[in-house]
Amino acid sequence: MENLIVAVAAYLIGSVSFAVVVSAMMGLADPRSYGSQNPGATNVLRSGNRLAAVLTLLGDAFKGWLAVWLVGHFGPRYGLDNTAVAVAALAVFLGHLYPLFFRFKGGKGVATAAGVLLAIHPVLGLATLLTWLIVAFFFRYSSLAALAAAVFAPLFDGFLFGVNSVALAITLMSVLLIWRHRSNIAKLVAGQESRLGSKPGGGKLEAEPERRH
Repeated sequence: MENLIVAVAAYLIGSVSFAVVVSAMMGLADPRSYGSQNPGATNVLRSGNRLAAVLTLLGDAFKGWLAVWLVGHFGPRYGLDNTAVAVAALAVFLGHLYPLFFRFKGGKGVATAAGVLLAIHPVLGLATLLTWLIVAFFFRYSSLAALAAAVFAPLFDGFLFGVNSVALAITLMSVLLIWRHRSNIAKLVAGQESRLGSKPGGGKLEAEPERRH
C-alpha cells in the first residue's frame, strides 16, 4: 500500500508540465503548438524566450528531484526502502512523459530524469550531466547528448552502487527516454536533426506535421 501511495503521489508531481505552465504564465504560445510540439525546455527555447526555457528546465528537473528526495529523506521513518525510491523515480518520470493534467501528452523526460538521478545520488546525477555536456559540446545535438546520457546512466549506477531495484528503475527510464527520442534518432540518421543554437524554419514557430505511430 505504501508503494502505491508513493507511485500515485510521484506520478501527480511529474504530471505538472512546466513547459506549458511557464509559457502560459509568461504569455507565450503553448509549446505543444509549434516546433516539435514537445512540451520541454528545448522546444520552449524556440519561442525565443530564454528565461522561459531555463525556468522550464529547472522546473522539470526540480519535480524529478523532489519526488525522489522526499521518499529518500522521509521514507525510512515510515518503513520505506530503496524499492519505494525506485517506484518514485519511475512514477515521476512517467508522469512527465504521460501527464494526467495534459491529456497524457508530455515531454521526452531529459530534465526530469536528470533531477531524479541527482536525488538518487549527486555523483550519479553529475556524471550523467557531464556526459550530456560533453556530447552536446562536441556534436551540438541535444538529442544525441540525451541518448548518450540515457545509455551511460544505468552503467554509472551499476558501477557505483551495483544492481538493485533503483538500478532497474533507471534502466527502464533510459529505455523510455530512448523510445521517446525515436523521431530524433531517425532525423540524426538522415542528417536532418537541428543543432543546438539553430532555429528550424528560419526561427518561425511552425508546427511540425503530427506523427502517428
